[in-house]
Parts: sequence; C-alpha cells; structure tokens
Amino acid sequence: MTVPSLAAEYAGPLFDTHLHYNEEAWNGNTGPHSPADVVARMKRNGVKAIVANSRPNDGTKSLAAMPETRQAGITVVPFIRLYRNRADYDNWFRDESIYEMVQAEFARGVTGDQAGPYKGIGEFHLYDSANANGPVARKLMQFAAKNKLAVLAHVDDTAIDLLMAHAPDARLVWAHTGIGGAPVARVDALLGKYPQLMGELSYRPGLTCEGGKLCPEWRALLLKYPGRFMIGSDTWVNQRWQYYDELMKGYRAWLGDLPLDVARKIAWNNAAGIFGVIEK
Repeated sequence: MTVPSLAAEYAGPLFDTHLHYNEEAWNGNTGPHSPADVVARMKRNGVKAIVANSRPNDGTKSLAAMPETRQAGITVVPFIRLYRNRADYDNWFRDESIYEMVQAEFARGVTGDQAGPYKGIGEFHLYDSANANGPVARKLMQFAAKNKLAVLAHVDDTAIDLLMAHAPDARLVWAHTGIGGAPVARVDALLGKYPQLMGELSYRPGLTCEGGKLCPEWRALLLKYPGRFMIGSDTWVNQRWQYYDELMKGYRAWLGDLPLDVARKIAWNNAAGIFGVIEK
C-alpha cells in the first residue's frame, strides 16, 4: 500500500501582523512575559517582523526601543492602539480624546533602537457595525488614509463597507478576516471590491480542517488572492503567549499545504511589501 506523502512545513520567515504586548503581559516588567521572554519566543519560531499594537502603547514602544529586539533579527512595525485601558473598547468611536491621543502619538513616533514613525492604527473593535459611522471612527479612517497608515480592524463584513466608505484609499487589514465567520463567498466579494483590503487570519473560523490542513474552500480563496492575506498571533491574553510556539507551528503546517511561492507571500512577502521590511 502506498502511503501518501505529507506536505513539508513552510520553513521560511514569518511576519506576525497581529501582535499585542499588553500591560498584563509585562506589568512594569514584573509580569509573566518580560520583553526578553517574548523576544525569545518570536526568535525561536522564525518570526522576523511584527506588527505591534498594545494596550497601552507603552508595550509596543518598549519592544521597538530595546536593542535586544533588533539583535534577535526582529523588525517592529508599530501601530497606534486606540485603547489606554479596557474601558476604551466600547466607546472609542465617539471619544474625541482618543482621536487627540492618536494624533499626539503619531506626532511623537517611537524612539530608541528602532526609532521612527508609526505605520498604522489599531487594532480596534466594533461590536456593533453601525458604530463604524461614529464621528471618531470616520475621522480616524480619514486620518489614516491621509498619512498612509494601515488600519487593523476587528469588525464584521458590514463594517468593512462602512469604514471603506469614509476613506476608499485606506489600507484596511481585516483582523481575523471576520472572526464571526463571514462566508468565504462574502470574503471573496469584499476582496474583489476593495483592492486595499487585506485579510489577517488568526482565529478565522473554518480555515483549517482535520489534521490542521486548510479547508478546501479556504485553500481555493488563498490561491485566488495570494497577495491579500497575512498571519498573526493575536496575543490578546497571556495564554496566547504561552501557546505562541504552537500557534506558529500551526501556521507553518497549513502554509506547507500551499505552493511555496504562495506560502511565502502569506507568511512574509505581503506584509513586508506593505510596510517596507527587508528580511534580515
């Protein structure tokens, strides 16, 4: 009996485009995941670049500032998180102080070893898609487009249309490509409608099937739009840091189910091209 050969895991660089280094992880550098700890986790998994967005922004700034991150071969692409605390999750889209904070952070940029400008805004959440029309949501989309900042948004498919209406030229990264499980046909239609829309694949329902391989309809979609998807860890709670190795191994497994050039685009090239990152 012939045993079918299994696809080899993808072995190239990874770009983690949805990484949080939130206060409960570091907690004044006494939390369970020190900067040295999280950098070590990234390094041993071949993560060569990250989109860092943290609550508060201090976590992102610390990763960009410390020389150890660069010495580990990791490039930090900093995003401005809208949340100073958990209370901001539910009200940011109409809170003018959030807009003022984003403007101030953008003017400052990040300092230290990887000093430079912010490259995006988010992640933000909209639990009711109608709030995409909130005054601050509208202004932030327009601010992002004007300053060529990407936007990382945890929203449903209805909110994608509403947000893009505010700023059709904005680069919108759809966190989880619809964590609520928007049908593949709807994702396909939105990618066709908005050339600037990218899909980030953490937590995406229906992405993988038995054995950790890609489900057929998702494999077909990734092959149709190889330049439009990214991967991410979404380390929103400490448990995600504890399982970081397994998360990255899972990506390498299903990326191995794709042609190498497609796998490389999703794992690295798509994000690296947008954010101007060169593999080190």
